[in-house]
Amino acid sequence: MKRHVAAAAVVLSALLGTTAATAKTNAESLTGAGSSFVFPLVSTWAPLYEAATGVHVSYNPIGSGGGIQAIQNRTVDFGASDAPLTTDQFNNCKGCVQIPWALSATSISYKLDGAPPHLKITGKVLAAIYLGKVTKWNDPALKKLNPGVSLPDTTITPIFRSDGSGTTYNFTDYLAHVSGEFAQKIGTSTQVNFPVGVGARGSSGVSGVLQRTNGGIIYVDVAYALRSHFSFFKVQNAAGKYQLPGLRGIAAAASSVKSVPADNSLSIVNPGKSNKLAYPICTFTYVLLPLKDRRSEVRGEAALRPGSEGRARRGGEDAHEGQELDRRSFQTGPESWTRDLSVP
Repeated sequence: MKRHVAAAAVVLSALLGTTAATAKTNAESLTGAGSSFVFPLVSTWAPLYEAATGVHVSYNPIGSGGGIQAIQNRTVDFGASDAPLTTDQFNNCKGCVQIPWALSATSISYKLDGAPPHLKITGKVLAAIYLGKVTKWNDPALKKLNPGVSLPDTTITPIFRSDGSGTTYNFTDYLAHVSGEFAQKIGTSTQVNFPVGVGARGSSGVSGVLQRTNGGIIYVDVAYALRSHFSFFKVQNAAGKYQLPGLRGIAAAASSVKSVPADNSLSIVNPGKSNKLAYPICTFTYVLLPLKDRRSEVRGEAALRPGSEGRARRGGEDAHEGQELDRRSFQTGPESWTRDLSVP
C-alpha cells in the first residue's frame, strides 16, 4: 500500500508543477484523459492520492489519440498515451513533456468454446489472422503450434480498436517487427485499416465484443484480460520461447532498456534472442504534461501576492527538475502496476 501511495504522489503531484499545497490552493481537482490501457492503474492511484493530498483526480479513458488531442487543446490537466508522441504531436502540443510512468503487456485474448486457456501462437500467424489469411481455428498453422488440441472449424473473428489507440500502436508495432507483409500493408500506428474484423472503441469496447463472440480474438491490456477472465495466448518471442503476459515476461522485456533518449520514448517490443523470458508485446505508457498548464495564469497571480516568493521561485525550477521526475516515475511505475498481476 505504501508503495502505491508513493508512486501516486510522485506522478500525480507533478501534474500541477507545484507542491500539493499549491495544488490545493488553486484547485481541488485534476482532470486527465487518454489511454484506456492505463485506466486500471490510474483507478488504483487516484483515490490514494486524494486521501494523501485532498486533491481529487478524475480520468476519462477515451483512448490514447483522444488523450493526445485533449492535452494539445489544454482541455485537461494531463493526458496519457501508450504510444510515444510523434514530432508533429510534440510541436502541436506547444511545450509538453512525456514521462514513462508505467508499463504492462498487451495480451492476445480469445473466446473459443472448449479450448484450453493458453493456446500457443507466433507473431507470423497472428499477423496472418489480422491480414485475413488465417480464417479458421483449425487452420493447419494453428494446429501445428498446438499439437494434441482439438481445434474446431470455427471462424476466427479478429476484433480491433476503432479509435486512436496506443494499444493498437503496440500491437501493430510488434506485428510489423515480425511480419514484413504486415509492415508493408498495414504498418504501425495508433489507428490502422485492418482488412478484416470488427472494430470497437476502447479496451472495454473490444472486451465487450469478445465476451459475446465465440471464435473472437482481441489485443487488449492484460489487466482487462484478467479482470474479464479471458483466455489468452502464449506468444512466441524472438528466442523461440512461448511466454505469457505476466510479471516475469514484462520485467524481462523491460530489462532490454539500456538508456533513455532525450524525448523519453521507449520501445520494448520483441526483445532480442538472448532475452528468453521476455513477453514480446509489452509497452511503456506515458503521462503527457504541459510545461505551462491551463491554470498557470491563476498561479501567476497567486505568485505575486505577499508571501508567495517561494512559490514563484518553485515554478521556475520545474523544467530543471524534469529529469529527476522522469527517473522516479520510471522506477516506481512498473513495480506499482505489474506487482498486482496474477500471471507468473
